[in-house]
Amino acid sequence: MTEYQFIQPVRRILTQKDLDVFTESTTRAELVGFVEGLNSSVKGLTNDADVETDEHPAADMVSSRFGKPEFRDFYDELQKTAGDILLKSAVPKVPNEAIPELEAYLVESWGNRSRIDYGSGHELNFVSFLFCLVKLGALTEKVYAAVVLRVFLKYMAVMRRIQTIYWLEPAGSHGVWGLDDYHFLPFLFGSSQLATHRHLRPISIHDPDILEMYAPKYMYLGCIKFINSVKSASLRWHSPMLDDISGVKKWSKVNEGMIKMYKAEVLGKLPIMQHYMFGSLITAPEGISAAPEPGAEAPHVHNHWADCCGIKVPSAIAANQMEHSQKEILRPVTGMIPFD
Repeated sequence: MTEYQFIQPVRRILTQKDLDVFTESTTRAELVGFVEGLNSSVKGLTNDADVETDEHPAADMVSSRFGKPEFRDFYDELQKTAGDILLKSAVPKVPNEAIPELEAYLVESWGNRSRIDYGSGHELNFVSFLFCLVKLGALTEKVYAAVVLRVFLKYMAVMRRIQTIYWLEPAGSHGVWGLDDYHFLPFLFGSSQLATHRHLRPISIHDPDILEMYAPKYMYLGCIKFINSVKSASLRWHSPMLDDISGVKKWSKVNEGMIKMYKAEVLGKLPIMQHYMFGSLITAPEGISAAPEPGAEAPHVHNHWADCCGIKVPSAIAANQMEHSQKEILRPVTGMIPFD
């Protein structure tokens, strides 16, 4: 195994030039290769996800559609205990000296504390955490399918729970022209799962009975069902990109398009990648900006109206829950209707 001099990961992509260097680097190629390996490992496989309970209940407030501040309590406890969790997990081949480096990616996988938001950049941090375990030899390609169908799915389930409880705001949302307010990879992995299915086609996402039956088995369909549950109107109106993709004839073509889209819309976007961290396991490419001095304010780029730190984007989950709460308040009180 490679000998590492472990360091605290830091941001290094500060300019478009840095991102251009990263795009052509071995580091990016390795990261893309890992994602593609995970993608290939679940081709034709199904899943069985469940949801963890949460120990930091949010207050029952309906005064705002934006993130609930109780999320910060959850984040603070995670930040305080992440190192101990990793130490106690006794993952083979992970030296104690590597814990701070792993911890940095793990903590940043659950959202941003100050903005109370979550997006594909946080999802990328979780994948990077897993990639670090591969670098350390704790995970091998033989277990990639289990990594997706057990570890990543569990992460997804917990994140959906956190998003629902704390009304996390979408980070860098593309609005209706995005796949999902929060996630990208379940669409990539999910289209791979469906690539060999004999009967289900991309157009099947419009059939409520199919969604009800197959959402627990396939990530892509699970995401469609979740989106439908928190957004009103039809998929065509609230998620036109997903509606357009449903016109593709084969899941394999959808999967190929998702890989291209991930490279361009996540790994290729400065507002997302300027938050990405490099250490000794995931190394910064030669030629990009030096790490900022400790305590110094790193440059920050705002390219879009709804980028990571721009205009606050309310959560569709929050809007949905507030609407239901208001209906409950306004619902007239009536007597029981007898059935003769």
